[in-house]
Amino acid sequence: MNNLPDSVFVVIPALNEATVVGDVIEQVRRVCPNVVLVNDGSTDETALRARLAGAKVISHAINLGQGAALQTGITYALRLGASHIVTFDADGQHDPKQIPAMIESLQSGADAALGTRFKGSTIDMPMSRRLLLQAACWVNFALTGLHLSDAHNGLRAFTRSAAERLRLRQAGMAHATEIVAQVARLQLKYVEVPVTIRYTAYSLAKGQKLSNSVHILVDLLLKGLTR
Repeated sequence: MNNLPDSVFVVIPALNEATVVGDVIEQVRRVCPNVVLVNDGSTDETALRARLAGAKVISHAINLGQGAALQTGITYALRLGASHIVTFDADGQHDPKQIPAMIESLQSGADAALGTRFKGSTIDMPMSRRLLLQAACWVNFALTGLHLSDAHNGLRAFTRSAAERLRLRQAGMAHATEIVAQVARLQLKYVEVPVTIRYTAYSLAKGQKLSNSVHILVDLLLKGLTR
């Protein structure tokens, strides 16, 4: 698929990403011009840089967490008539050129396309992050019954009908498990799509701390998102 439909929207949640968000949006808009940036209570110029780069910007007055930011962006994109919605991280880890492959994978009847770095590739990925993500896959399997190769990848795509059924409330790393849980509960047809994740000093500094992630995983096991 060389050209995306005009009705594809990319939703980007962002918190204090002013130093990189403009470049990320400009790169995404070369592939998909419809970008919704959800400014999740940033205290820097994230919203301004995003608008200058051509994104539609919605701002939360306070930080509500990545799950809430994604839900806000998805709801807004649906109101604008989106036929497909792609979620994309603001820190520069994802490659916008892989967005068409995500959308193409939905043309065969899938409701959701879930990016996987472990069937694709990683660049400069620390071993600690690899081990954490592998543990997260087992936690997701225990909670949802879906044994994904990469359960916490921010590059995803949904059809309109699937996106309309999502209800995200969890913050931080937990929202990714919530998405997988809802894919399972709603019995959405899904495919895993190989993608590339590039780690930089910036993205690693912005990412989830290992200790916080372990606490979140334990909390999810105790509470059970699928209940």
